[in-house]
Amino acid sequence: MVKFGIISDTHVSLKDDSDKIKALINQLKEIFKDVDEIIHAGDVCELFFLDELKKIAPTICVKGNEDKIKNLKKFIKFSVGNYNIGVIHEQPEDLENFFKKNDLHVLILGHSHQPLIKGTPFNTLILNPGSPTRPKAPPMKKGFSTPVARPSVLTLKIDDKNIISTFLINLKS
Repeated sequence: MVKFGIISDTHVSLKDDSDKIKALINQLKEIFKDVDEIIHAGDVCELFFLDELKKIAPTICVKGNEDKIKNLKKFIKFSVGNYNIGVIHEQPEDLENFFKKNDLHVLILGHSHQPLIKGTPFNTLILNPGSPTRPKAPPMKKGFSTPVARPSVLTLKIDDKNIISTFLINLKS
């Protein structure tokens, strides 16, 4: 079994309120305390915050459009059990062909600041953890209450029988 903590769009800077940064790190320590690895889907922005995540668990990160960190890749692919997992910051325009071209089963992305756990018509899974610092509400759906923007992250577990479970976790504001 493997368990990942998934985060994106933290947009943390040394100029930010240090108490808010500490509060966020403390929440992440609790939420991600039992993960094997943290996956950051871009826009971490500054190296010090990435280093804080690495103190919680080994961390991989892709380059977002606002990242100032050198040597981050735009796309990472790895395998767990029967699944090929890709990590990218922005959703590709031709999603189906991106999945096929890269032989993916799961795509983790960020950029929208809106949490998403969604199966596709081509039998794949898209995960977006939203943002723990600058959340945006999901789109309005007819017949439902007006969505609220909440800071969030995800966890993803793949068990020994290759069963995937993923959870959206809302953080304290």
